[in-house]
Amino acid sequence: MEGTIVIQGAYENNLKHVSLSIPKNKLVVLTGLSGSGKSTLAMDILQKECQRQYMESMGMVTDAIDKPKVESITGLSPSIGVGQQIANRNPRSTLGTITEIYTYLRVLYARLGERPCPSCGATIRPSFEPAGEEAVPGARLLEENHGSGTDRCPQCRCAVPKLKMAHFSFNKPEGACEACAGMGIVTSLETGLVFDEERSFRGGCVTFWDGMFIDYYSDVLQTAAKHYGFTFDPDAPMKDYSPVQRDLLLHGVESEPFAGRFPGIKAPKSVGKGRFEGALTYLNRRHREQPGDTAQSRKLASYFTRRPCPACEGTRLRSESRLVTISGQSIAEISSWPLHRLMAWLEEMRPALSEAGQQVLDPIIHDIAERMRRVAKVGLGYLSLDRQANTLSGGEAQRLRLASLLGSGLTGVLYVLDEPTAGLHPRNTASLIGVLQQLRDLGNTVLVIEHDVDVMEAADYIIDMGPGAGRQGGMVVGTGTLEALMSNPGSVTGQFLKNVHERPLSSGRRPGNGAFLTVRDAYTRNLKNITVELPLGTLIAITGVSGSGKSTLLFDLIDPAGRQYVQGRVESGLECGSIDGFGHIDKWITVDQAPIGRIQRSNIATYTDVFTLIRNLFSGLPEAKRRKLSSKHFSFNVPGGRCEKCQGLGVLLLDMHFLPDVEAVCPDCGGRRFKDDILSVTYEGKNISELLDMTVQESLHFFGGHRELAEKLALLCEVGLGYLQLGQPATTLSGGEAQRLKLAKELSKKTKGHTLYLLDEPTTGLHPSDVRQLLILLNKLVDAGNTVIVIEHHLDLIREADWIVDLGPDGGEAGGYLVAQGTPEHVAQANGSYTAAFLRNALSG
Repeated sequence: MEGTIVIQGAYENNLKHVSLSIPKNKLVVLTGLSGSGKSTLAMDILQKECQRQYMESMGMVTDAIDKPKVESITGLSPSIGVGQQIANRNPRSTLGTITEIYTYLRVLYARLGERPCPSCGATIRPSFEPAGEEAVPGARLLEENHGSGTDRCPQCRCAVPKLKMAHFSFNKPEGACEACAGMGIVTSLETGLVFDEERSFRGGCVTFWDGMFIDYYSDVLQTAAKHYGFTFDPDAPMKDYSPVQRDLLLHGVESEPFAGRFPGIKAPKSVGKGRFEGALTYLNRRHREQPGDTAQSRKLASYFTRRPCPACEGTRLRSESRLVTISGQSIAEISSWPLHRLMAWLEEMRPALSEAGQQVLDPIIHDIAERMRRVAKVGLGYLSLDRQANTLSGGEAQRLRLASLLGSGLTGVLYVLDEPTAGLHPRNTASLIGVLQQLRDLGNTVLVIEHDVDVMEAADYIIDMGPGAGRQGGMVVGTGTLEALMSNPGSVTGQFLKNVHERPLSSGRRPGNGAFLTVRDAYTRNLKNITVELPLGTLIAITGVSGSGKSTLLFDLIDPAGRQYVQGRVESGLECGSIDGFGHIDKWITVDQAPIGRIQRSNIATYTDVFTLIRNLFSGLPEAKRRKLSSKHFSFNVPGGRCEKCQGLGVLLLDMHFLPDVEAVCPDCGGRRFKDDILSVTYEGKNISELLDMTVQESLHFFGGHRELAEKLALLCEVGLGYLQLGQPATTLSGGEAQRLKLAKELSKKTKGHTLYLLDEPTTGLHPSDVRQLLILLNKLVDAGNTVIVIEHHLDLIREADWIVDLGPDGGEAGGYLVAQGTPEHVAQANGSYTAAFLRNALSG
């Protein structure tokens, strides 16, 4: 049918031979319960087949790429998928470099920048080429070698190199701070965390070494001391060590402090003969070598602190570059401003410039303004150019990509977006909807996986998946307009929208246990000396528009202060007057949306230790014992039982050169990860690979008789992850799924109450009906005597909170104020609160 994408018989994952038509050049919302098959239909069927057909049309061999499990798809267009995975983890990438706004500012400062003479201090002003075509910024203006030659001081005639773009790049030697190599951050060891002066070496004075290491290095230290002619008593308290004993323990035999004491003695040739590395040297080396985001790397990182570089004050630039100004402002200063303030400054600066200066400025302002408008349209106007790309949330990263697509002007494209409203306040949603409609109006098909009611109401067409999750889902239970969906009794989403104003509150407000966590005079980042009271023993929601200071308050202030308190350290470096009330908290658990792992080997089962229990179960089977198979043979992470062709991944990564890499099923194991002899060992008719293909919900039924396994699996179901497969790679999880997985893991650890849980938008990615299930779990935690603090935009959770802290009123510099705090009923009546208006409607239901 012309004007439609027609899918016939899709049966990938849990899809049950789905057939449907999707109208082209429309805004289409794909919704349904978590795990109902939305992502499978959008990403694994449509997106994958678009990519495969495109490659086929280019004459590329696609034999190694699995065709999606679908009978046919017609009417496809070239597609662009925009997910929530944070693709750019380079710590050198910033909002400014990604959007290229910083590149234009570097051009501006290279052409218009003023600087003091290094000899006499007089101002050296920019010299311009004659006005004309060559002076107009264009391709030639963007060249890095622009500015060759010298300028001279008008007073002392001292010659200085002409400014060029490289002088303002923290990624080039000409501009990068030498002390931190342009990173803006320096990392240092906290020796107070590494050593306990009251203990002996055998008693654990080196805190990161346990029994095996202590026994081993105790012998090495004594041998080293003997080699140099002194003694080392591993049973003496560290505070009693002599300077030479201390140098040996801290720095090792090859260090300058120690070796300098013994100029005529060569270092031992091997560890066994006393070649001790030194505890600090060891820790620094291990910290450098440890790859990725692993449990070991996180443990090592806990002994280090990251601070702004004192040489460049965190700006990344060398001092000479920071001395260059335009209208009194350096490029580092303006890069720290919110985008709207930067735009206003550029426009205000123009009248003060000469005609030649205006010729340089005007084209640059035009390009910067266009990029800024696109970023602001997707709700990110509160961000500054110096914001690191790897600190963006999944939702922010996705909307930033969406902003770049706005400027492409492409038509006839199928855009597939995964919950673009993640992390957005309801006030910002309208602007995002406008962006989606703008993409549609350019002549594109915009397919959005979404649960937000406002987006569904704005959609031209809705596809509702269900009726349940996992094996109970995989069907289209409703299509059409919003009205058609609401009149469909089989549509879970339609019935929810129909009764959206008829949901009673689940419980009354809890007053708490009488104790408070009080933050006084907080001034971190954009916080305006606010004092916040958080009643313990309650469910607390921190609300406000994007950029209002919510994450700053919770994760940049309260969280590090709590960690310092738990570690017995004096609270230091915290930008507030004081924080009181930690003494009422026994345990501290932070659950954010940071990715769980960056490698495919980490999956649901391995992260939650479920796979360890399953491997132990298999290694204890009679058949495994007969073949002398240990639990190691049932691991896909080490040699032994895994397929060595794919090294236990089940897939091979194909380099597609100018296209993204593509996964192909391993030809040796057929995607099953293990060798045939390992797969022949079964439990209740299932081999180890088949268990990894099970969903969490299915596994719960399968292992119902194993208490420890069943408890862990039941928690995963409680947090709304029952639809995930046990073997699903952690790298494929959304930010919300990753957070709920971390929450389930923490909940599996026994606590006795008085635990403080900090959560960052736990409803992300959840269907409204799944939010109710999550609320039951959070209320259960609070009823057990714990405190739960969540950053949240979802009104269903906010209205159920016992206490709300609303920040704002806007984002960036216009935010950071305490707009209101109190019960939902109290906050709903607050003047000047954007949250209040939406909350009043939610409470009236």
